[in-house]
Amino acid sequence: MTESTGIDLLARPTTPRAGRNLPLATAVGLGLLAAVGTSLFIRKEAFIGLALLACGAGLWELGQAMTRRGVHIPLLPLLVGTAGILVSSYTGGPEALLVAFMLTAGGVVVWRVLDGGGAEALRDAAAATFAAAYIPFMAGFVMLMLVAPDGDRRVALFVLLAVANDVGGYTTGVLFGRHPLAPSVSPKKSWEGLAGSLVLASAVGAVGLMIGFEGRPLVGIALGFASVLTATLGDLAESLIKRDLELKDMGSLLPGHGGVLDRIDSLLLTAPLVYLVLHVMVPVA
Repeated sequence: MTESTGIDLLARPTTPRAGRNLPLATAVGLGLLAAVGTSLFIRKEAFIGLALLACGAGLWELGQAMTRRGVHIPLLPLLVGTAGILVSSYTGGPEALLVAFMLTAGGVVVWRVLDGGGAEALRDAAAATFAAAYIPFMAGFVMLMLVAPDGDRRVALFVLLAVANDVGGYTTGVLFGRHPLAPSVSPKKSWEGLAGSLVLASAVGAVGLMIGFEGRPLVGIALGFASVLTATLGDLAESLIKRDLELKDMGSLLPGHGGVLDRIDSLLLTAPLVYLVLHVMVPVA
């Protein structure tokens, strides 16, 4: 991962310091951003389809990575449960999200236990439950934002906060980064990069709240600040998983970026935060 702490939609450097192909990563990142924006403002159902695709790819990458440690999660019930979680949260609200997650977790456990294997079945079932909580359950909060009458703007602000977090952290980290943030987990992250993320994301939050919701800029600043913290935590958490699995990237589905899960890791933990803050501070009329 880069010095940035977010989705990394826009940039990956070509220098040895970051080890990424910048032109290719930029083109892919802009394409992803265009796909998200188009799906949001043309038809919300298209964004749900895009979210299902991203979650499914992330689960597949996580499952493939876990096989390096002899863990085999049941992918089919997880994919079915992912569709149920996202659609249920969009159509039924928070209660449906929780129920769908519980059914998915129970389903993958039963599926794996019936497949046999004793202690290995218990380990695989626990890993599958973690995967369900980590990816589709967290993504369900994006669906809760989307279903609101102004849901397209809520999700757009959520995505823009992630982009600002990434761009601010990457730029500041490359130019001024001197002090590692977590050298044992992600050596390329720096405190200077974190400061850049905080500044830019807070500015985007303030402007986004004022323009999109006629809200108070202080709420936007607080939202931007908090989103950087959760994004950093999500990014570092995935880095810990990759370090344990001895991987640089979770996959190679996105040229110049790595895997899909590498791009959505910080978004997953940030989604509940943005949903709750907007739900409380910017209630739907």
